[in-house]
Parts: sequence; C-alpha cells; structure tokens
Amino acid sequence: NYETCKEYGIHFYPTVRFFRAFTKQFTTGENYKGADRELQTVRQMMVDFLQNHSQESRPPACPPLDPVSSSDVTSLFDKKAPHYTAVVVESNNSYIGREVILDLIQYENIAVKRALNFDKSFLEKLGITSVPSCYLMHPNGSHGLVNSLKPLRSVFSSYLKSLPGVRRNFFHPLSCLLKEQRGEHRDQALYMADLESGLHYLFRVELATHKMLEGAELKTFKDFVTISAKLFPGRQPVVKLLETLQEWLVSLPLDKIPYDAILDLVNNKMRISGIFLTKRMEWVGCQGSRPELRGYTCSLWKLFHTLTVQAALRPTALINTGLEDNPRIVLEVMLRYIQHFFGCKACAQHFEEMAKESMDSVQTLDKAVLWLWEKHNVVNNRLAGDLTEDPKFPKVQWPTPDLCPACHEEIKGLHSWNEAQVLQFMKHHYDSENILYKYTESQTDSSDTELKDAREEKDKSLLEKPGGNRENVVLNQELIRDSESKLFNKLLGNHGPAKDSSKSAFESVNHQESRQSVIFLGIGFSNIDMSLCVVLYVASSLFLMIMYFFFRMRSKRWKVKYYRPSV
Repeated sequence: NYETCKEYGIHFYPTVRFFRAFTKQFTTGENYKGADRELQTVRQMMVDFLQNHSQESRPPACPPLDPVSSSDVTSLFDKKAPHYTAVVVESNNSYIGREVILDLIQYENIAVKRALNFDKSFLEKLGITSVPSCYLMHPNGSHGLVNSLKPLRSVFSSYLKSLPGVRRNFFHPLSCLLKEQRGEHRDQALYMADLESGLHYLFRVELATHKMLEGAELKTFKDFVTISAKLFPGRQPVVKLLETLQEWLVSLPLDKIPYDAILDLVNNKMRISGIFLTKRMEWVGCQGSRPELRGYTCSLWKLFHTLTVQAALRPTALINTGLEDNPRIVLEVMLRYIQHFFGCKACAQHFEEMAKESMDSVQTLDKAVLWLWEKHNVVNNRLAGDLTEDPKFPKVQWPTPDLCPACHEEIKGLHSWNEAQVLQFMKHHYDSENILYKYTESQTDSSDTELKDAREEKDKSLLEKPGGNRENVVLNQELIRDSESKLFNKLLGNHGPAKDSSKSAFESVNHQESRQSVIFLGIGFSNIDMSLCVVLYVASSLFLMIMYFFFRMRSKRWKVKYYRPSV
C-alpha cells in the first residue's frame, strides 16, 4: 500500500486516521493523538469519536451512544414491542454500555440502550444494587433484571446475541426457523453422531484417495488408529472396530498396506460380531446451513478436542503402545494427519505454522488441551468473515460467556481468559459423560439393509459386465470369497508363511468359531446346512444311478424277449 500511504501522508506505522461521514472533498483524515497506543485507550477514543459526532453528520447506521433518562426507561414498562430492549445501567465513566451497543449493531430484534446510575429511586425500582447491570424488556411486555451475568462487556453481548429470535440482520429469515426446528444451541453440545460421522468420512472418504499407505503416511495412520482405539469414548461396537483395526495394523509386518484391505475391515466384510461404524453422515451439532459448510471440519476439531481431553483424563490409557511418554502425542498425530490426509492444503499449512511456533512448549497433557483450544480460537478469529464461514454459525471465541461465564475476565478493561476455568470447562464438555447419543445410528437398524444393498449392487454390477452370465457371477463371487478368506486370516494374525504344526489349539478354536459360517452365492450357510446339502447330493446321486441301471437292465430284457430273426 505504498502509493496509498504516500497519498495520505502516512509516515509511521501503525497510524490511525479518522474520516468523518458525508465528507464531499478529499481529505487526509484526522490523526489520532492519544495518550498512548494501548488497545483499550484506542478503543475508548474511537467510541468517543463516534459519540461526539454532530447530529447533522451522524451516519444513519451509527446508533445513539448518549445515555437515556430514567423516565424513558420506565415508560417502556408493560408495553409490548416487536423486539427486545436491553438497558445497560452503568457509571458515567464506564464504556461497557456503549461497547455493547456497538457489538449489537448488526443484530436485529433487539435494541440496546444505556442509562446512568445517578437516580437512586430509579435503581431501587429496577432492583439494581451494583453497576454495571443489564435490565431486559421482552417483546411480550415482561421485564426484569438479568442477575446471572458477570458485569463484563463480552458476557452482556454474548447473552443478548443468544436470545431467541435475535440474529444478524443479513440472515435469511428461514435460518432462525431451521435452528428452532433442529433444536436451540445444538451446535454447542457434543453429539456422538458428529464424532462417528467424522470417523466414517475419515476412513471411507478422505483415506480413499490414498490407494496405498506406506512410509510416513502408514506410520501416521497407525498412530492415529492407536490413539483413537485407546482414547475414543465411543460406543462399544465402534471402539471394538478401532481396537481390531489397531491390533491388525500392529501385527502386520508390512511396509505398505493397500487401502482396500483397510476398507474391507472398516466395512466388516468378514462379518465379525460386535464391530460396526455408521455408513452415513448425520451432522447434528456440526450441521451447517448449507451442505458445503461446517460438517467434517467441525467434527474433526471435536474429535481431536475429545482425544486431548481423554488423554488428560486417562493418562494411563496409552501405556504399552509406545506413545505413552509424550504429552504432545495427540497434537503431533493431529498435525501429521492434517499434513498427509486433510484435503485443505492451505489449512494444513496454517496449522503447521502454528505448531512450529509453540507446540514444543507443551509439556503436560493439560497444556495439550489448552494449546489446541487456543489454536482453535486463533483459527476462528482468522476465518471470521471468510467465505467459508457459515453465516448461521459465525466464528466466535469459544467457549462463549453464556457457556462458561467463569472463563471470561477483564484485566485493565481488556478481555482475558481464565485458563484454569477453561481447562475445567473443556474436561467437562469433552468428557464421555457429557456426550449425547441422540441421532446415532443403531447397528441392528442398518446392518441388514446395508448387507442386502451391498449384495444386490455387487450382483448387478457383475451381471451388467459383457458376458456376465450366471457362471461368471459364481466365479467372481468365489474369487471375492477367496480374497476375503485371505484377509480374514490376516485379521486373525495368520500372516506370512503357511500355518505349521505349532499353531496353538486356542488359535484353532478361534479360527473355527470365527469361520463357522460360509458365504456361498451370497447366502450364509452353517456347517450343519452344508452337511445336509452334501448328504442330499450323495443320496440324489445314488438314486439317479439306481434308476439308470434299473431302466438299462429292463431295456435289455425287452430286446431279448421280442427279438425276431430275419428270413
């Protein structure tokens, strides 16, 4: 911006210039000449500048910042209005009321005013014993003091923005309706459906672009599966799936693994009882206002927040995995996963830059929780107003004051985080006891339908191929069963050379129990069913042979009896 700075006479950085509204001729603006360049001083000076505009030159969008009289406030009592009216009662030298007014400029269905604490009878009528305080009048005419709020600007603003019907004025009218239909504040809760949907997308979509995992990618995937199997506070079928996958990956003495083998296990093609992962994406707290917004990225953040908190709550969970002595292990695995697999390369680069700056300073599991929380807020701050931001769910600093009032403080007029309270909040929010299981898909409801659909799709695809007659279908299915059998042996730990006589009786029993059913032409038969089939086949063959010889002998006797010599 050299040319612009040259045109406006900017010699030092930073420089603050004011330009009054409705200026018709060129001006270089008014220089800021404050006592210092501290953030609080500059902010308050800008508030004064807006308030001291003459009425003739005040922009229409600039709200009045002067205090209203006590009579103006009491005149609103018991009157129905089309919107909320909030009155911040404060001392004369306080800036909280004016800052809250400016915070709510972009929001509709609410009007914010400020009143001073000079009139004692007025304060007694409102029940105000200390300032600043917030008095709220509802559209239905009811009114009262909001007692539960900490007297901080961020707390007041967050509370007023969260009132039902209060929304940014550039929202579509349906956005509020959608939120009411799907449940208020659903994005602030932790749903197992979001975590499981994130795992589904991770395993079946994001990894699918990597046909072969080897080297650093394979190491990253193994470590991710290990920490997930040990720390993920999920339902038993999902945890068992992660544990089975982890045991299989650890036992494989291979430098590279095809993705299809991983997918077969995740899809449970071997019909191992008790393992299951949803095959659909059911976003609840991560539901965006449009399909391309939020969703997987939201669930990935929630997943790694959950893993860091679970590592802090269960410090012995990773013992005997080779990862237990590193308090940054979840963060490092997250970093490597984003580098190797996450689809957004710009996001991966930003996250890597943040990690280089300060991840090495993390020395405890609790600090790992706070580091990820802090960096998530950095990302939210950077993406606020970006095209990728969901207008229904604006990027804010989290947790908001309505979720955790104790997390927010003010030091010398500036907002500050109470990290001890933040850590306590994070451990509660991402605790297994706080996860909501509503909207999760049940294994019994979906497994039969998915199995039927998969078989029909497989048979259809085979029959549609050139020369795809019934013999080809049988041959292809036999090849599929053969490949599944080989993968099944891998899952049981039978890798490398053929089995020898040293195989234990325990492994033999497990092998027999696991393979007690055989897939034949897409239909499951037990050993008893197969035995009956063999018996029927042998009996049918013997019967046909007897009938054949019976009619053969009878034919010979008929020829001898009716034989006539030629003349």
